Amino acid sequence: MERLLTIKEAKRILGVSTKTIQRWDKDGKVRVIRTVGGRRRIPESEVRRLLGLMEERVVVGYARVSSSTQRDDLLRQRDALEAYAKECGVQIQILEDIGSGLNEKRRGYLKLLEMVMDRKVSKVIVAYEDRLTRFGFDALQRFFNTFGTEVIMINHEEKTPREELIEDLVTIISHFAGKLYGLRSHKYQQVVEGVKQLVSN
Repeated sequence: MERLLTIKEAKRILGVSTKTIQRWDKDGKVRVIRTVGGRRRIPESEVRRLLGLMEERVVVGYARVSSSTQRDDLLRQRDALEAYAKECGVQIQILEDIGSGLNEKRRGYLKLLEMVMDRKVSKVIVAYEDRLTRFGFDALQRFFNTFGTEVIMINHEEKTPREELIEDLVTIISHFAGKLYGLRSHKYQQVVEGVKQLVSN
């Protein structure tokens, strides 16, 4: 059965307002299905038609870890993305990076941005939102949506505000300590471990 999108989902993907979709419905420019309760639902095929999308647009899975010592986690992410795509019955292209989520020059990440801006990607699938970017996920998601690309997270981590702040602080300090001292230096390890101990108290 074809997936039916809510107005909220459709307008996010299309990059238009609710009033625009309502006007399209009134003018007969979009096929809308009404629920028993009278709510509008838009078939996914209609959204693709409005975007001028064809099946050549690909689904991309993006995986990232911070260092080469986490290759096992990279493989786990890849397996999870491929399993999700198989469950949905779609082919998937995997892009991956080893590097900080603060680094905006990651090769796989830059390739993904280029593909999205060329309107070659229908969906981007990630295991967790911080795999794609450490900060500004909502802004990046909106940016992708303007090109008709939907971002899907397989997992949602429920963290307290304190846990999120601590994790962000450790990430920022680790990033800059790595630039100052080198990721493999003893000084880097000292700084990172010191921060982790400090914030855990």
